[in-house]
Amino acid sequence: MDTIISTENLRKNYGEVKALKGINLELERGGIVGLLGPNGAGKTTLVEIIEGLRLPSAGKIKVLGLDPTRAPRDLKERIGAQLQTTAIAQELTPSETLKLFASFYNHAALNINEILQLVGLEEKAHARNRTLSGGQKQRLAIGMALVNDPEIVILDEPTTGLDPMARRNVHQIIQGLRQQGRTILLTTHYIEEAEKLCDRVIMIKKGEIVADGTPFELVSQAQGMSTVWIAVEGELDFSPLVRAGAEPQGR
Repeated sequence: MDTIISTENLRKNYGEVKALKGINLELERGGIVGLLGPNGAGKTTLVEIIEGLRLPSAGKIKVLGLDPTRAPRDLKERIGAQLQTTAIAQELTPSETLKLFASFYNHAALNINEILQLVGLEEKAHARNRTLSGGQKQRLAIGMALVNDPEIVILDEPTTGLDPMARRNVHQIIQGLRQQGRTILLTTHYIEEAEKLCDRVIMIKKGEIVADGTPFELVSQAQGMSTVWIAVEGELDFSPLVRAGAEPQGR
């Protein structure tokens, strides 16, 4: 077993607020791991500690054998992260932006044109960033996380606020990264997104892990827990509910 991220009793406090309450976690190399939970659950705090952007209040953490609190520069060379909010210079082009970010690393193993192709921005390579749509800017942000050919790619709610088509485009990029053999840590509050993309889902609520397993295992555990009656007019497509394990009943 090749463990690349491990935490032991990881805690983070903001004054009286306990954002993380003793997270114990082990992630193996390869595949997509989803951190699923509502806003304020602690997902972003956890990934920021993993990235070395925030110090824990207590506990231990290792990422690729390194302690992010002691070796953040070394770790930065080996991971890539798309943050919830990414500042993009509006007057640069996607090609110029990727070249700029590549210059921040000691090595930039991926070719800029390869990244543009991967994130579907070849035709926008020389357009000003200010002319890009919201979905295209999000794809550029993912491309910026790939310039150092990272072993771990961290995507923090990459589809929040995007329309359905833009979300599908981002999903295709994430699936393409998985096919390359990369390890992807994805935070989301969309249950259907976690079910569609992830090999393993870790559910976080109020700073604690409340469930951990494959999407199928978590759906199976939830089956039979609740019955919800909804009155609607006209026809309703139940297929998404069926895929999630629900048993729609007519009345």
